[in-house]
Amino acid sequence: MKTLFKLRILQFLWTPPSPSRLFHKDNRRLVAYIVSHYESINRCEQELPEHFNFASDVLDKWSQLEKAGKRPANAAFWWINDKGDEVKWSFEELGFLSRKAANVLSDPCGLQRGDRVIVILPRIPEWWILNVACIRTGIVFIPGTSQLTAKDIFYRLQASKAKCIITNDTLAPAVDSVMPDCQFLKTKLIVSEGSRDGWLNFQELLKVAPADHNCIKTKSRDPMLIYFTSGSTGPPKMVEHSHSSYGIGFTVSGSYKFMSLRHCVTGGEPLNPEVMEQWKTQTGLDIYEGYGQTETVTICANVKGMKIKPGSMGKASPPYDVQVVDDQGDILPRGEEGNIAIRIKPTRPFCLFSQYLDNPEKTASTEHGNFYITGDRGIMDEEGYFWFVGRSDDIINSSGYRIGPFEVESALIQHPAVAESAVASSPDPIRGEVVKAFVVLAPDFLSHDPEKLALELQEHVKKVTAPYKYPRKVEFVQELPKTVAGKIQRKVLRNKEWGRA
Repeated sequence: MKTLFKLRILQFLWTPPSPSRLFHKDNRRLVAYIVSHYESINRCEQELPEHFNFASDVLDKWSQLEKAGKRPANAAFWWINDKGDEVKWSFEELGFLSRKAANVLSDPCGLQRGDRVIVILPRIPEWWILNVACIRTGIVFIPGTSQLTAKDIFYRLQASKAKCIITNDTLAPAVDSVMPDCQFLKTKLIVSEGSRDGWLNFQELLKVAPADHNCIKTKSRDPMLIYFTSGSTGPPKMVEHSHSSYGIGFTVSGSYKFMSLRHCVTGGEPLNPEVMEQWKTQTGLDIYEGYGQTETVTICANVKGMKIKPGSMGKASPPYDVQVVDDQGDILPRGEEGNIAIRIKPTRPFCLFSQYLDNPEKTASTEHGNFYITGDRGIMDEEGYFWFVGRSDDIINSSGYRIGPFEVESALIQHPAVAESAVASSPDPIRGEVVKAFVVLAPDFLSHDPEKLALELQEHVKKVTAPYKYPRKVEFVQELPKTVAGKIQRKVLRNKEWGRA
């Protein structure tokens, strides 16, 4: 099924259980109170609590209910690998293991509240144990994909000033290669069955660690984690989130789990209409597209029960007031293209990131008037649905026409010859800049005449979208430059065209 690898079905680890379990007769009052309390915060009907810690306020409360026999010991965590091996933990078991891990981080790792730790692991159970352990100790958790190179790891260690790094056998050599230049790194913790010189072994330490641990009392606004942005428009930036922005902020997008597939949600890169149509044909289910950033959690969404407009990101997600504004921060009329923005004055939404760490200029540059500017361009229609046009840096201005690359890419992907495409600006002596398409061909079209195929694709785009948007230049490539998160780096293509590579 062409291009479906772009699709991401999002599953959130700590989502509320299904309604039948939520309202079990023995605990329905407590659970109903917890759920309604956090949902009312999202709706801005209630003040954010002064203190919040997911480990103590959510996980441990569920554990207490299990221990008291007031709710069945259903799985809080269920992991299965490609070989069929599985790990299943109740809330009590996850709490037990995370308390032991918290003691490992405190001693012998020597980490304290506010210290930063980079965790680069594949999707293995230890990742979640360590995540919760950091929450318990007030240590700031910095996740990283296992596709990072030594250069990527060095950059993140230096930028974050992390005191500890946790990884596995695969990436440990890369860490060791940059270790001499990392003046802030003090401890290396390896998740491995065997030992490695200069590294503490997590599994061995976890076995002997005590299970008693007093959870740190964290304020809602205290830092909980740092994400490095994907770096699609520049060097990765550190996005700081608090205990409330993720611990509570995600409750709006985590509805409940189903026993079989009934509801599909996508995030990450916007989906081309063709992909949505193919998914509907193959599964019989619509895809409810959502939109968010590392800095924001969910900004817009097509929630269950909403009318879906194919290609739209949906409507604003509470507690955000989302608008399309001009470069001065003034709201534009519906139907006009502008900057997708979130109102931050007079009150800054609690689930918005705190800051770009060590980069106050960048933080300030995202605020225009009463709004946080996302850096994405879009349109809001008369019904309040948002439509993505492209990153502000990616917009192509050709002879006065503003052209978003996503619309051209969506047109190209409908042609059977196109497996993937990316669109960027290219210099032109008459028009200033023109649309150039970089195309990865589908296997069946690799032997076709490239000149004829380029003309065919140009004519195809003219028919599918406005004629002035067609790519005046077409280049066939074997692959597209992407970030470690899988996002296309249009900036790399644009810089190459303009001689800035």
